[in-house]
Amino acid sequence: MASDPHSNSQRDGTLAIAQPLAIDPAGASWDQEVQVLVLGFGAAGAATAISAHDDGADALICERFDGGGASRLSGGVVYAGGGTRYQREAGFEDSPEAMAAYLATEVGDAVSPETLQRFCADSVGLLEWLETLGIPFASESKPPKTSYPRDGVYLYFSGSETVPENAAIAKPAPRGHRTAAPGMSGWKLFAALQEAVAARDIRVSRQTAVRRLITDRDSGAVLGAEVGRLPPGSKAAKRHARLSALAQRLHNVAGGLADKLRARVARIEAEEAETLRIRATRGVVLTTGGFVFNREMLSEHAPSYMDNLRLGATGCDGSGIRLGLSAGGSTARLEKVSAWRFINPPSPWPEGLIVDSQGKRFCNEEVYGAKLGVRMCEEHDGRAWLILDRELRRRAIREAIFGKLWAFQAIPSLLLMLFAKRAKTLASLAPKLGLSATNLQGAAASMSNAIRDGQPDPLGKSDKMRHALTTGPFYAIDISAGNPMFPCPAITLGGLRVDEHSGAVLRDDGQAVPGLYAAGRAAVGLASNGYVSGLSLADCLWSGRRAGAVLASKNPQQSASTEAA
Repeated sequence: MASDPHSNSQRDGTLAIAQPLAIDPAGASWDQEVQVLVLGFGAAGAATAISAHDDGADALICERFDGGGASRLSGGVVYAGGGTRYQREAGFEDSPEAMAAYLATEVGDAVSPETLQRFCADSVGLLEWLETLGIPFASESKPPKTSYPRDGVYLYFSGSETVPENAAIAKPAPRGHRTAAPGMSGWKLFAALQEAVAARDIRVSRQTAVRRLITDRDSGAVLGAEVGRLPPGSKAAKRHARLSALAQRLHNVAGGLADKLRARVARIEAEEAETLRIRATRGVVLTTGGFVFNREMLSEHAPSYMDNLRLGATGCDGSGIRLGLSAGGSTARLEKVSAWRFINPPSPWPEGLIVDSQGKRFCNEEVYGAKLGVRMCEEHDGRAWLILDRELRRRAIREAIFGKLWAFQAIPSLLLMLFAKRAKTLASLAPKLGLSATNLQGAAASMSNAIRDGQPDPLGKSDKMRHALTTGPFYAIDISAGNPMFPCPAITLGGLRVDEHSGAVLRDDGQAVPGLYAAGRAAVGLASNGYVSGLSLADCLWSGRRAGAVLASKNPQQSASTEAA
């Protein structure tokens, strides 16, 4: 960590974090004072501030950019169930118990079974709370299974609920509640959260980057934070806004150039920002997102994902996690990453065969895209091929052209099928891919023979997704993580260890760092093991509400107390 709090300029714009400023509280002077200081203005930060305010506490949000973070760029999907009114209107029965039974297969031991049960029991109430803030949802007569539904479809199966092994655990129900708005509807979700913050007169200090925490030199309790704020309306603030917005727009098409722009943004912060010290009498909450934009952290903790497209916003650089570590907090699951290799739509693709660089089948093709992506990146060097026959390719092309898919779904799939490797037989296709012909033929025969013999699929694919690859020509689509024509986006899932009842950041010994909390992807939570669409956003909102409510219930004198691990 940097020793100079003003050394914010990094090669890729990653925010430098200095060691805490340890002071004697009795003689300290502050520029501002607030009860709850929230660092980061995405879904988790907004939920924290709103919850704290509504329960009677004064909150201030400090945001490095304009606000929204990864939440605003997201699909606006909230994973919710247990019997929401939209599930009932669509004709589906669900319960918190069924929801928890399925989610246990995805969440694993990232949180305790009790915390998972609380989340599922709170799910209906969380969705209703979002509606009171002006966030719209809708029901569907036939919820689809897709990576992301088209406009007009706002309830869908967003995970692996329908895969036979999961359907045997809990009756499938659609739980992907997409914010009812056109396009990638995260913009609408965050706009409503932002309006709710403004309606409550919650203060938001934009273009304000945290530099370090301020602690009690004797107890180590977090008292507040030192931040660098660009003067509102200044030339520096305007340059900062223009360059950061441009970097975000260029990220997916020119990542190197975007990083150079981010470095310029960081230099503006270092050279032009005024230093402020903010006292937080009840606590500081870290809601700054994950660390996929921090190449150093990613290389150290999750090197298998260095070739993936970084999904999120510039602020997802691990600054909150590094702040927590600087104050004595501990981390977990930093190696956990979600890599999204979606192959549906087009819907015929999962009927095909996926093989690794050895030509061996390694995954049920109909599983949720994040499960496929993680298996590919962690166990198979990020390399994989999707094998289609003539019939599957014909059906997939027709759907891509006439199926009302999103452009980001239709155009890549058409290009990939157009430039796919082609051969009359699997034996002649294999050498074009550098694969073992024996392995490739064996993988296809195993899948096809099971259909012919009336046997279950060797990897558990459901009957409706099974197809015998018997009629050439055959086509091979490169679905590897490093294929620039078909990026495999990734987000980080691990973060600071927190108390599951309060969100307090925990030390290695399980005791809380007094005065410090974390929520969303800066913290270990429900989505820190496996990922299904909407679970991270739901966790951000749920954990943010939890931290805000806990801090609102505190007396200022309690701010340095230690929560039980």
